Amino acid sequence: MKHVYFLFSSIFIFSLFTNCGSNKNLQEKAPAQFGDAYTILNGQSLSLHIPVVNIQENQVSLESVYFRGMKSPLKQNEQIPGEYVARFNTKDPAMVMSSDPKEEYGNKPPQKPEKSPVKLENNEALLVFVQNAATKFYKLEGIVEKD
Repeated sequence: MKHVYFLFSSIFIFSLFTNCGSNKNLQEKAPAQFGDAYTILNGQSLSLHIPVVNIQENQVSLESVYFRGMKSPLKQNEQIPGEYVARFNTKDPAMVMSSDPKEEYGNKPPQKPEKSPVKLENNEALLVFVQNAATKFYKLEGIVEKD
């Protein structure tokens, strides 16, 4: 009986440490001042647009984002200053299959699912950023879909 009690208490303590560790870098305060984030579905891809009103670029670097079971790098939008965009492949692209490897050169691999470190709803994203050489997370909420 003592062994069973020890086993269950060890599992309980271990689960406490692992759950706390995953949320320790989740920030309550935003690393920048954001506008309203939105998504656009375009054929085989989904793009997540994050308008940034104010950011201290010398202290904060926006790296990537988790959204709807996928992870994608954030890049500055070339057409709209101050906006970051992440692109997600939502459908498997048509692949060229050939005995000649040169014909298969343009094939893009499908985007693999990647689990977020925290639970996210369908209209939430987890922003990954670097501040003072430490990787941190911030949850974006209220993401809307645009046509």
